[in-house]
Amino acid sequence: MNPLKHMAIIMDGNGRWGLQHKNSRNLGHKEGLKTVEMVMRYCIKKQIKFLTLYAFSTENWKRPLKERNYLFNLLEIYLKEKLEKINNEKIRIKILGEKNFSKKLNNLLDFSEKKTIKNTKLQINLALNYGSKKELVYAFNKLYKKKKISENDIKNNLFTKDIPDPDILIRTGNTRRLSNFLLWQVAYTEIFFEKKLWPDFNDEDLNRIVKKFRNIKRNFGKI
Repeated sequence: MNPLKHMAIIMDGNGRWGLQHKNSRNLGHKEGLKTVEMVMRYCIKKQIKFLTLYAFSTENWKRPLKERNYLFNLLEIYLKEKLEKINNEKIRIKILGEKNFSKKLNNLLDFSEKKTIKNTKLQINLALNYGSKKELVYAFNKLYKKKKISENDIKNNLFTKDIPDPDILIRTGNTRRLSNFLLWQVAYTEIFFEKKLWPDFNDEDLNRIVKKFRNIKRNFGKI
């Protein structure tokens, strides 16, 4: 049975769900938070130590200003309301990506990381303003003076340097691509594409995926 330490998720479909149910993309993003909390509870229950959520990509800056502002405000409200509970549950928050949001949000993200840094029950990696290509460029720029660069050199200069590579990557929303997410890290990750939109994704779906993962034969290049 395969061990499961790290689950990564591309939470796709919030906007489409909102348009289908409430005629508002923003309400889909709000509804998607309920699914995030379900996955957090699941990870704690199953002792999965790392959960990485693709929350806002470098490409998402192309979205309308109104939607971007709603997303940032939603994150800000959530952290203000839930941070104490998150900390009490021994959950650590880590940001993957460059913090170049408003000063207010940047400070809140910094505070959330510092407040929870010693927690070990579950580490939630929020990929915010994250793009894997940009991450790799960042690593290469730190290493360009070296004559020889190893895989470990690159790994140790990524945003995820202290985090094991994902065992599972789930993408909801009936889209089959990685969308510039953890391109280096998912070389041997088991990838599951789900038809359901993120707000409709539930614990039964998660259980089914994890059960299938546990029984996959993972060769890592061997026979």
